[in-house]
Amino acid sequence: MDNLLLAKTFEAIDKANSKDPNFELVNGVQLPKELIYGKRMTAILDEFEPNAGVALKIAARAQHICRWESPRSDYEMNRKGYLLWRSELKKFHAKKTSEIMIQLGYNESIIEQVSFLLQKKQLKRNDETQCLEDVVCLVFLQYYFEVFYQKHTDEKVIDIIQKTWKKMSVKGHKAALGLNYSEKGLSLIQQALS
Repeated sequence: MDNLLLAKTFEAIDKANSKDPNFELVNGVQLPKELIYGKRMTAILDEFEPNAGVALKIAARAQHICRWESPRSDYEMNRKGYLLWRSELKKFHAKKTSEIMIQLGYNESIIEQVSFLLQKKQLKRNDETQCLEDVVCLVFLQYYFEVFYQKHTDEKVIDIIQKTWKKMSVKGHKAALGLNYSEKGLSLIQQALS
């Protein structure tokens, strides 16, 4: 698999994500939210698992591809609605990514592998699925956690940290504990893990 094809794949995913109507302020610049998310996923994956295979690299970049097209508000605002939304999102991301890969001439087996990873199949049993989930959790903790805990009660945040921790591997836990947190953020993590 050549680097040129991977670069073209990232470019196509980024092009799709650059249409996100939601923006995030990064270093004083407004950027499409899912575009910056995809780039953060790639950066953390490169750091966490430098020897990641092509399928894992593509799945990481496409983790939230075109997410705004399937908003949470389209589903019931309860746990059942949330779980259905999450389940359908995984299939949606897999489909969008497969379409890009087909256009770029990938073979069926690697397309299926990327779909498998994006649908988080065999979490805890498949090393690549687990690695992708660890990276998702690390991106949340590094880039979104500080803003998240300011909007929610300590109880809810502690519950979310505990759920996040359960999804992660030992290697993921170690990486998460090596991140920089504010005093309040670190305190919430310590409470969640005690």
